[in-house]
Amino acid sequence: QGKGSTARNLLLFQRLVTLALYGGMLLFITTLRADTEDPLVMHNDDNSSSTVLGSGARSIEDLQQSLVAGDLTSVALVDFFSARINQFDQAGPTLNSIAHLNPQARSEARVLDRERATTGPRSLLHGIPVVVKDNYETEGMPTTAGSQLFADYAPQRDAFLVQQLKSAGALILAKTTMHEFAYGITTVGSGFGATRNPYDLNRNPGGSSGGTGAAVAANLAVVGMGSDTCGSIRIPAAQNNLFGLRGTQGLSSRRGIVPLSSTQDIGGPLARSVRDLAIVLDVTATPDALDPQTVRETRPSAPQYLQRLQLLRSARIGVLQDWFVQEPADEAVAAVVQDALRQLAEQAGWQVQSVASPELNQALDRAYGGHVVLITDFAHDINRYLQANPELGYADLDAMIAANLAHKQVQASLRASANLARADQRAYQREFAQRQVVRDAVLTLMQEYELEALVYPTIRQVAAPLGQEQPGTNCRISANSGLPAISVPAGFTAGGMPVGLELLAGPWQEQLLLNLAYTVEQLYPQRRRPAATP
Repeated sequence: QGKGSTARNLLLFQRLVTLALYGGMLLFITTLRADTEDPLVMHNDDNSSSTVLGSGARSIEDLQQSLVAGDLTSVALVDFFSARINQFDQAGPTLNSIAHLNPQARSEARVLDRERATTGPRSLLHGIPVVVKDNYETEGMPTTAGSQLFADYAPQRDAFLVQQLKSAGALILAKTTMHEFAYGITTVGSGFGATRNPYDLNRNPGGSSGGTGAAVAANLAVVGMGSDTCGSIRIPAAQNNLFGLRGTQGLSSRRGIVPLSSTQDIGGPLARSVRDLAIVLDVTATPDALDPQTVRETRPSAPQYLQRLQLLRSARIGVLQDWFVQEPADEAVAAVVQDALRQLAEQAGWQVQSVASPELNQALDRAYGGHVVLITDFAHDINRYLQANPELGYADLDAMIAANLAHKQVQASLRASANLARADQRAYQREFAQRQVVRDAVLTLMQEYELEALVYPTIRQVAAPLGQEQPGTNCRISANSGLPAISVPAGFTAGGMPVGLELLAGPWQEQLLLNLAYTVEQLYPQRRRPAATP
């Protein structure tokens, strides 16, 4: 028994040392990085006592400190967030952001609690409840991609990013709603209806990862995962007062995510703070031997996003002026972003200058709004997915269209994909080659002005009313170039709607973007909880 106790103590010591290096001496954190909110009381069934959970939107590090200290359990966290889902998502304001609850969440939390008590936490994410978009394959739960067409689909495997989260000890609490097949930016689908924005229940939450955006903003989980093909992480981040990063194409694995466009799809986190975002990226932004996009010689080795987070003063930032106001309705959002940039120039010493690139504008001014590749990719990619998963019951995209089950907006998009895939593929090849033209135009502009990043509104208009189209996206600059971009809370319009500014940098410059976002967060904080979900 003495030898077993020594071995356990040694393993516990090793894990605590790893955690300290990984998260910056967690046990000695004394300042709480969380919103100032009223304390809430949780009941921990494991010890029949009440513990103070603290503010309603605590950070990963803060929660992990309480978990390690024994003041909180993962079971209590599951109970807390499950109660909030019942109170705000299924009742009350009925956000409708949660598609499927993990029926094993409580028992998995109990196992993680026992492991922590015995051998210590695996990482800062150990026992932390996370929500994932419903296009991530997740063992033991449905993966419907927001569609009635996939209503009974429940593959018994995890997407690579879900594997990474689980290996780090994260707890998958629920799957979130999404614009059906990720084919839009307002989060509607035949499988669930429509999701509401917690900052205005009559407006959309952005998309296609709108369920994750609404759930994290409303504190229905600590952090969440989305996917971005053209804005689907960044737009919900902007519309829900969150941070959201689209990495360099290939930063994160696509494996196990129901495809929209294999040449543009990428997974990633949405979070209430930059530190939380960095913690998740440290776990998920890793090469996947089965996804060739993630295995590249140019990829930096073993980044440590959280450890290297720092303020960046005197940064050279180019204001991409042509992408601020393109019609009068864009002016309200542009004013918020411009004011934020003035404040950052003053408080952070950022050297902010207006820049323009007719070459970039021309490179992005293409047929189908610059989405020919995306639209065509879906037909080929979904056909491959259907063939690999015959239990779905559809031979191909044409069979899905014939079923006539998709949301009417999405049904039209499915037809567009089928039609373009049957068209002359030389047009596809021309548009695919255009991506290098876009990338070159961006990098040339940054080199000419010696810029560290470009900035523009994530989306030029606030969230549209439910049922209406959403104009104003600037998603293509990053998506069509394959360059990384992060959406950062910039403030609110006079009507109380969140606005995001987007920072774009060179390839594999995610650390730079996180540091710029961290500077905004620390010197010009704009995070505000939604009144509808206190």
